[in-house]
Amino acid sequence: MINYIWAGMVIFSVISAFFAGKADVLSAAIISSASDAVSLCIRLGGTICLWGGLMEIAEKAGLTAAVCRILSPFLKIVFPKMDMKSKTAKAISMNVTANLLGLGNAATPLGLEAMRRLQDSNPSKEKASADMIKFVVMNSAAFHLIPTTVASMRQDYGCKTPFDIMPASWISSAAALTVGLTAAFFMIKFTEGIKWKK
Repeated sequence: MINYIWAGMVIFSVISAFFAGKADVLSAAIISSASDAVSLCIRLGGTICLWGGLMEIAEKAGLTAAVCRILSPFLKIVFPKMDMKSKTAKAISMNVTANLLGLGNAATPLGLEAMRRLQDSNPSKEKASADMIKFVVMNSAAFHLIPTTVASMRQDYGCKTPFDIMPASWISSAAALTVGLTAAFFMIKFTEGIKWKK
């Protein structure tokens, strides 16, 4: 489905640029975007290698197990059927920790690792499991204890007090996480109820 959406957006952009007489602007944007995409892949690849390696070290040092024990009361509510001593739970714990510290670049590879492990235990490989859905929501609407990424951007643009947004960040991220997980729980229960009736 996503392929059709992307194709439709591209075709619509080309047609709109043609009729608006902005074909040169579109061409420049395509070239610029292609360059940005390559740069992003290189940066992301380096980040994934770095944090993937650090997670291996943390796992062998017992840090992931310790973090998982601290977060297990919360994770048990969201993932009641998950073994809190499993590698999946540890990967999710590290992702949650990275998000708590506002380290978006670190959370991405850790989230990919957690999603890979969730997919390994998914009985239906063609569609996302309930745990996968809840994890995506939890990762997307993560609670940020320290909004590091946003604060660093504010500092780059000349803000003298980049961390003064912390109270607003706590409220907004907590609200987003609560609403997101609540909606996910209700939608999962609703779809499971439909399957049960069938």
